[in-house]
Amino acid sequence: MIKLNELSPKAGSKKKRTRLGMGLGSGKGKTCGRGTKGQMSRSGNTRKEAKEGGQTTLIRRIPKSGFSNARFSKKVESVNVSRLAKEFKADTNITLELLKEKNIVATIKRVKVLGHGKIEHALTVNAHSFSSGAKKAIETAGGKAVVIEIKQTPNMKLPKKKK
Repeated sequence: MIKLNELSPKAGSKKKRTRLGMGLGSGKGKTCGRGTKGQMSRSGNTRKEAKEGGQTTLIRRIPKSGFSNARFSKKVESVNVSRLAKEFKADTNITLELLKEKNIVATIKRVKVLGHGKIEHALTVNAHSFSSGAKKAIETAGGKAVVIEIKQTPNMKLPKKKK
């Protein structure tokens, strides 16, 4: 009959924990098997998985992914009233193509006219949007501010207008 006090684990199944830092004679003294000084030898080191011995780490080799709002940003070209007054003569009908031709704007996808500066003569300005100051300045000089609707492309959804 087997008694509980006579039971023992199988030979070789139990191994003693290595006690680090127990003097130079133990074989695991001084640096305790961590090498020499530096970040990797300190306690609390969690960077071992990022070290690859001179090779670019896996973390840096894999491309970044995730959501970016950049593709939905609206790139708006802006033109000041003072620039229009300087570039064009009185009673000129200013279109987006004319602005592009004179190198006032780089693209004609979205153009906004801003109210910085003064305008003395009447101009008819066609643009996608106007600041309140620009609209007031153009109309005070006897001109017209014409708002152009933005053309919708197949992959572009414009917000619905409120009634």
